[in-house]
Amino acid sequence: MIQNTNTWPSMVIIKMIMNKSLLKSFFITDIIIILLCIVLNEYTWLINIQIAFITSFIISMASFYSYKSNIDKNIVIEKEKYNDDLDYIDKVDDPYDLYSDVVNEQIIESPSAQEIKEAMKPIKQNHFANFKSGFGGMASLYRIFGYVGLVIGFFYLNNNGLLHIYSYILGFLIVPISSLFISISLKKEYNAKESL
Repeated sequence: MIQNTNTWPSMVIIKMIMNKSLLKSFFITDIIIILLCIVLNEYTWLINIQIAFITSFIISMASFYSYKSNIDKNIVIEKEKYNDDLDYIDKVDDPYDLYSDVVNEQIIESPSAQEIKEAMKPIKQNHFANFKSGFGGMASLYRIFGYVGLVIGFFYLNNNGLLHIYSYILGFLIVPISSLFISISLKKEYNAKESL
């Protein structure tokens, strides 16, 4: 059964959703930019940044949530498929149980030419299955709502003559750049804990 789901990608996604410092970094950065726009008396920039920031925030949080749900669903499916002593991660990392605590004495024979050819064949990828498994995260209702808001906000600003593309891009990039820095710091923190 799956006991440990503390792998690097899933832990980062879970920590990013649950991590209050991520939300704080988004909003502190946004507040700094709001204050900067007010001090510089650039209200057009402020409107552009806020519309882009809010839609980018909705899209990112919806992506995190939907991919977390997708991971949890796949864990449950794999847990039901492999209902034995080895957890799923061990089965993926060590499918032939080479690194188990119990050492089996076996005579190692050199592989035949046919075995080498079979091992060298590229793994056939099932593109439709990969697309289907990722589609839930890609097309979540919240994420679609965020993209619709992004398009509506862009056209609203453009049609009313308020669009300032540089400030709009800056507002849109607040969330991804903050997420990147938090992700890097979480990875360093995770690696430091693993090395202990």
